[in-house]
Amino acid sequence: MAAAAAAAANLGLVNQGSVTSHFNGDSSIHSSLLKTQKISFCDKPWAHFSRLELNPKTTSSRRQSVVSMSVSQTVTRGKITVSPLDLEDAKEPPLNLHKPKEPYTATIVSVELLVGPKAPGETCHIVIDHGGNVPYWEGQSYGVIPPGENPKKPGAPHNVRLYSIASTRYGDSFDGKTASLCVRRAVYYDPETGKEDPSKNGVCSNFLCDSKPGDKVKIAGPSGKIMLLPEEDPSATHIMIATGTGVAPFRGYLRRMFMESGPTYKFNGLAWLFLGVANSDSLLYDDEFSKYLADYPDNFRFDRALSREQKNQNGGKMYVQDKIEEYSDEIFKLLDNGAHIYFCGLKGMMPGIQETLKRVAVERGESWDEKLSQLKKNKQWHVEVY
Repeated sequence: MAAAAAAAANLGLVNQGSVTSHFNGDSSIHSSLLKTQKISFCDKPWAHFSRLELNPKTTSSRRQSVVSMSVSQTVTRGKITVSPLDLEDAKEPPLNLHKPKEPYTATIVSVELLVGPKAPGETCHIVIDHGGNVPYWEGQSYGVIPPGENPKKPGAPHNVRLYSIASTRYGDSFDGKTASLCVRRAVYYDPETGKEDPSKNGVCSNFLCDSKPGDKVKIAGPSGKIMLLPEEDPSATHIMIATGTGVAPFRGYLRRMFMESGPTYKFNGLAWLFLGVANSDSLLYDDEFSKYLADYPDNFRFDRALSREQKNQNGGKMYVQDKIEEYSDEIFKLLDNGAHIYFCGLKGMMPGIQETLKRVAVERGESWDEKLSQLKKNKQWHVEVY
């Protein structure tokens, strides 16, 4: 549990009870999620989904040159006009097109370190070429099956690990053929010796972070409906709360809102991101988010909680729940007016956040249990933790 506590601290959240020592994709809860979602592969329109090509009439050499751009380079561009995919006309998201027993073999395009030298641990941005064969919506997840044998089931492959997709349906290449993952390398240190124990390191996260362009990766899915971005009302408010790699789906949301000029979704509401990490070197996609802040000040707000660099109003470490409390009156008013609120990250983030929201509700003379029930009933409450 010492390793778990350290992991929670590194991601900018208070250790509330038991948290897993694994990171995005290496938690056992990811395998259980696949089971609880009752993955089925019945015949759906998506089974024959193949037209994921750019409209040749609008394809330009400028857009094609974006394919090789790194995460940091993409922020130098203005809004990218994307040619509509068939995904835009679908009424339901694609689900479980490739099952774990018959995964799709995709190809690694690039692996890029996202954090600076003072970050506690490594987090990588990984672009995967799925050739348009594993389409997805923003907020969905891929299952990744690392190579090798399951030590608990000799002769069988490893269990699937779920990763939230960190790109829009168009991918970082804007052609609908790639997906991006945000992966923290899960490393275990013995609490007594302080030395790394490779035998307990996260199998999948280390495989992904060590991958090279051209390497093959087996993926299943896509899965998930909980974190889909509601697009019916383009003027809606979206409050996003993340710790560490939990920012992945929100990067997808924000690129769809502010980086892409798409055919159907013209966002003109408010997107408000709260991101909790350990320090400045641990910030993920900060250049992208900062550019949105500069370009769309009326539509985007961004608050960082740096637990090792900032103090809360009581002089303690600054965690995401402290930022939420700081703006609690405004957040509650937005929720009362129909705002959506999303939480993504280690499950240890939720108890502290829930306690903060409950305390604020009491101070406002409200019942948090009743309010939470109403938010869930209205489909304003979206949680995906691991």
